[in-house]
Amino acid sequence: MCVTIVVWKEEIEEQIPLDDKCPECNCKRIIFDDNRGQMICEVCGLVVKEKFIDKGPEWRAFDADQKKKRTRVGAPMTYMIHDMGLSTMIDWKNKDIYGREIPAKLRGQIYRLRKWQSRIRISDATERNLTFALSELDRMASNLDLPKNVRECAAKIYRDAVEAHLIRGRSIEGVTAASLYAACRTYKIPRTLNEISEIARVDKKEIGRSFRFITSELDLNLNPTKPKDYVVRFISELNLSQYCQKVALRIIDTAESHGLISGRGPTGVAAASIYAASILTREKRTQRDIARISQVTEVTVRNRFKELVENLNMGISLKRK
Repeated sequence: MCVTIVVWKEEIEEQIPLDDKCPECNCKRIIFDDNRGQMICEVCGLVVKEKFIDKGPEWRAFDADQKKKRTRVGAPMTYMIHDMGLSTMIDWKNKDIYGREIPAKLRGQIYRLRKWQSRIRISDATERNLTFALSELDRMASNLDLPKNVRECAAKIYRDAVEAHLIRGRSIEGVTAASLYAACRTYKIPRTLNEISEIARVDKKEIGRSFRFITSELDLNLNPTKPKDYVVRFISELNLSQYCQKVALRIIDTAESHGLISGRGPTGVAAASIYAASILTREKRTQRDIARISQVTEVTVRNRFKELVENLNMGISLKRK
């Protein structure tokens, strides 16, 4: 017995325009026959269109277990793997596709297959470069607790640098760290060069040089970081309230309108604004604590705070430091 699966026209908008109607009776009650791939008028039975491509699987499943076993798709494509995740791999579990244990006499053969599979996945120097660089990038991103979209963006930037032959003469770690810093700037997730250099095993100056080089060669339009980008993270790490965060952001906006931010480091301005906001909201934090969280010196916090107090009418006396 043939079962016809019928759905309304609105459920297949990707294939059928919404303004289609039956040319025979001008009725818009058109249904889709999934088995035959035809559009049929429900009123007069005219076949309006036919030969639609079935984009579903060629197998059928009658319960969840069958569907799980018969689904053959793998993991999605990702820039975090050197071969984009498209190659096959032999699992290290000694079980077959049905979950049965592999006999002991075949385990040696399976072990050799795994070994050769891992070898042939990396066929040339470029793939070896990508394998090491992407694993290093994933390590740094994990230490910085960065989300998946930032990791994918950093991997894409590094791949573009490899294709443009920008890696030659530079360390892999330096370019990888620079790509990660560029991805953080792209998604406005503030991470300073000091934070990245601490976990990158590369000097801060080398990361900065590599960052400037790849951004100019790859035409990456990255806006400079602003003090407001750091406020939320610093406030969270200092355990300050949302009201203190609003006051700090308001201080930064006022300072920007008075031209006090130009030529100043964004982390120093953010730290001084948080220090001033903590005084105003009576959630006082010491300059040492704020300097440690923002990774600037206490002198920088003190100087930026002094500039804010002298130029903005905040009602704070410098003697209250």
